[in-house]
Amino acid sequence: MADRTASADKSSASPNYSAPALEKGIDILELLGDEPFGLTITEIAQRLGRSVSELFRVVVVLDRRGWLHKDMASDRYRVTYKLLELAHRATPAQELTHVATPLMHALAAAALQSCHLVVVNGARGLIVARQESPDTAGFAVRLGTAIDLQTTCSGRVLLAFAEDDRRADLLGKSAPRALTDQLAAIRAQGYATSPSARMAGVSDLSCPIFGFDGHVVAALTIPFLAAIDDAPHLSFDETLALLKATATDISSILGWYDREAAPVVPRLSVATPPRRQRRVRAD
Repeated sequence: MADRTASADKSSASPNYSAPALEKGIDILELLGDEPFGLTITEIAQRLGRSVSELFRVVVVLDRRGWLHKDMASDRYRVTYKLLELAHRATPAQELTHVATPLMHALAAAALQSCHLVVVNGARGLIVARQESPDTAGFAVRLGTAIDLQTTCSGRVLLAFAEDDRRADLLGKSAPRALTDQLAAIRAQGYATSPSARMAGVSDLSCPIFGFDGHVVAALTIPFLAAIDDAPHLSFDETLALLKATATDISSILGWYDREAAPVVPRLSVATPPRRQRRVRAD
């Protein structure tokens, strides 16, 4: 009897459960996540190798619950910002972006460059906030874009300042020696710069943002465009200095402090009450 009970418990704990409707819904969301212009339900069915009839109700429910939006003119379905909204509510990204957004706006206005915020999401980086340049021309990366950690400037900053165990998990056992040396150099200088891995003529500048526990939580990045007109613009070095200051400000608001400069946790700025002196009674 005990053996049968143990066997039943082991079976019930097995991950091989089946939830067909849920899996169809996830398949649809993941497919449309790579289709910014959307797909018709017929196209969705073709891509997933399923019939329209078995997907129709799932699509309708996702539309009704606000996860999908149907363009009435083209009958195409697209994912909505509800996915991003949920991710921000359920992860530390909500506090991070709340703190970073006004400072990113000021950074973009002062540097006349766009900037974006990247966090680790699984084995990749994810852009969770961005601010476009107020200048007449600029380059900006789309919100929600996934990036490679090893080949991008933002990704290498996140890897360089990650805890040793976390970095090992992200890199795996066969990390190239050249990459590990590069990450060590980034840690030593406190930031990273490199030509963009996506666009010619763009140089990425990236600095780490730390949380109150001293761990890296994000990378703040500027895809720097060098202007060639006669209007006054900040130089590469001036922009980098501004980026460093902004990343430090965001980290400080999140509760971080420089543990090398101040190894002891700062005390609260409350005056210490004077000690009361005990009076000695004269006999």
